[in-house]
Order: sequence, then structure tokens, then C-alpha cells
Amino acid sequence: MQNNQQYFVGLDVGTSTVRAVVGMFDQAAGEHGKPSIIGHGQADNSGMRKGAAVHVDEVAEAIGKALQDAERISGQRISQATVNINGSHVVGFNSKGVIAISGANREITPDDRWRVEEAATVVSMPPNREIVQFFAKNYALDGQQNIKDPVGMQGIRLEVDAHIVTAATPNLRNLDAALTKAQVAVNNHTVSSLAAAEAVLSRQQKEAGTLVMDIGAGTTNLIVIEDGEVQHVAVLPVGGINITNDLAIGLKTDLDIAEAVKLQHASLKPDSKQSVSVKVGNFTHSFDYEMISMITEARVEELLEYVAKELHKIKRSGKLPGGVVIVGGSAKLPGLADFTRDKLQLPARIGKLQDVGGLVDTVEDTSWCTPVGLMLLDMLLTPSNPVSSSKGGRYAEQMFGLADSLLKRFKR
Repeated sequence: MQNNQQYFVGLDVGTSTVRAVVGMFDQAAGEHGKPSIIGHGQADNSGMRKGAAVHVDEVAEAIGKALQDAERISGQRISQATVNINGSHVVGFNSKGVIAISGANREITPDDRWRVEEAATVVSMPPNREIVQFFAKNYALDGQQNIKDPVGMQGIRLEVDAHIVTAATPNLRNLDAALTKAQVAVNNHTVSSLAAAEAVLSRQQKEAGTLVMDIGAGTTNLIVIEDGEVQHVAVLPVGGINITNDLAIGLKTDLDIAEAVKLQHASLKPDSKQSVSVKVGNFTHSFDYEMISMITEARVEELLEYVAKELHKIKRSGKLPGGVVIVGGSAKLPGLADFTRDKLQLPARIGKLQDVGGLVDTVEDTSWCTPVGLMLLDMLLTPSNPVSSSKGGRYAEQMFGLADSLLKRFKR
């Protein structure tokens, strides 16, 4: 990869698959230019459990294979990337910070904003956990609430409401060890759901209030964005693998056969079929369709119950005008959007990539939303990136509602 950071890389280290996306900012595309995908690669990953690395060598091997494919297509050597953090060990919680403003005119400076955010991070945590991301939801100045940026205002008491994301230190070190073995330097770490949100949400959806639900193989990543700020982050230890396991138990069959049944016949739509069959190897297996439908529906309903509890925690049950946007490999389950709409009582749709060009037709599958979002964040958070230029500035304002605040917080 070139030292001038002309190319940008997102690396999604998932429970079952590692995906890499290489992009660049194409200033010739349209009036203000837009990100363009120039390469991608993927590889099966058998070294993860529920989003956490448990076999470092196997994870490193999968990362290496995915990056080799991406290098071959893009023609660029990849040595660094923005990488996701996944797993049920990722926990988000709210925090407050308060400071007094000194100085002759009591004007808020960027240093004051930094101090109040730093005060919000002074929380009691076990020694095996660390803060990985900090999101300021809003500020208050002398009782005036819901201030987006207090710099330049005057007052005495500055407060911040923040959402802090923490992760287990051993899990982070294991992931870093795998990346080191694969000879990849980490530009930034971020939660998977934030990357997915950057890839599929419009600025209007970020302002109105939207839940992004990234259903992967071993985990489901949730993020609620409202008023352009991250309000809540959670990772649920439930994913597509759980549907496969339930089908294997309920149908009394092998896991590879259950996976084929899930991919070919699992659905949340009503259907009058009596039986279905799948061919695995040289044998054809037949199963009762009603049983498949019942097992699939029960597992997805359980997942959505967990999601509903997370929304209840932040008092957003049925109160997100932007609704639910579903991405991830399991988002391809037929009827999932309608089923989610009925269970959560919110508008729901399957996520689609926003204004991205290049080889976008090869990554339109919902499982690619997170690595594309990681590539976009790599583009945003890289010093002297082209999106910050006069040509790209308006694009960044339109597509990346979190750009300015994210840049400060990641750098810190």
C-alpha cells in the first residue's frame, strides 16, 4: 500500500469469514467525487468463536488469504487497514463528564471540550477491560441542553453525555496478534455496527433515529444513531450459526446438511410446501418444511426479543422514525424485514450501500456492508485524506454525519 494513503482498506474479521475491501476517493466521479471500490477479497475463518479470536494462527491465515485476493484485484500491496472489533465482550454504557470553565471571558475552547470528554472516561472498570471508542451524544452549558459543539460559546459549567464502548483486553490482544502475524498494521479499531451504519445510512436516517442490526454468523451487532450521534452500542451472542445448530437438532441431521437446509429453504414467509429436499454430496435428504419454518421463526423471534430489550434500555422501543436497517449475511433470510417490522413495531428494511462506485456490483451482498463501511472509515480517519479536501468536503458532510467528531475521538 502506498505511503501517501491514496488507497484505503477495511478489514472485517468475522466469526465465519474474513472480508477485505480496498477503495480510493475518485474525485472525477460526479461534481464532488465519491469513494470507489477497487478491490475485495474473502476467506473462510475457523479461528473465531462468537466474534472472538480463539486460534490466532487460523485467524491470521484467513486474514492473509482475504488480503491476497484484495491485493490481486486492486493491484496494491496492503500493509494497513481499519479493523472491526466484534464479540459479546464488547459492551457500551452511558457516562457523564463535568468541568468548570476558567479564563477571563469563560469562552469554551477545544481543550475544554477535550477535558470534559476526558472527565467522562474516568469510570471504574475491571483491569481486564479497556475503552475502545468514545461517543459524545450532546453537551450542556450552564443548564442549556442538547448542544452539539460548545466550542466558541461562553459559560461556567460544561457537561457532556457520552456513550463509551469497552472491550475485553485479552480479546483485543489476541486479535492484534493475528493481525501482526498477517503483517497488517491497524490504522483504527471500531465496532462492526458503526462501520455498517456508515455504509448504509443516509444523513437523514442518522438524524431521525435508526437502529442498524448487523446479523453475522456468531453475533448480532446493534447500533442506534439519533441526532447524528451514536446513542447505543451492543453485541448479542446470537447469529446465523444458531439457526443452523437448531435445525441440526430439530431435524436430527448433520451440521453441513442443516446449513444447506438453512441456505436453500429457511424462510419467514408463509408457504404451503409440505416437504423440501437438499443434496449434499451424493445423497439427497428430505425434511418437513413446517418443521424448518417453525425452528427458523423461533430462533429469529428470540433474537428480536434481545433486540427489543436493548431498545427498552434506552427508551427507544417503537420510537425510531428511521426504523431498523438490517445487514449481515443472515439479512438474506426471506421475509426477515417484514418479520422484524411486526415484532419490533418499527419500519424495517434490508440495508443497501449508499453512494459508492467502482466494483460495487461485486459487493452488493449484505454481508459486505461492514467491510465497505470499514473502508469508508479508513478513508475518513486517515490524516490528509482526500475527503477533507475542497472537492470531497461536501461529500463528507452529506454522507458521513459523524465525520468531524469521529476524527477527533479516534485520534485521541
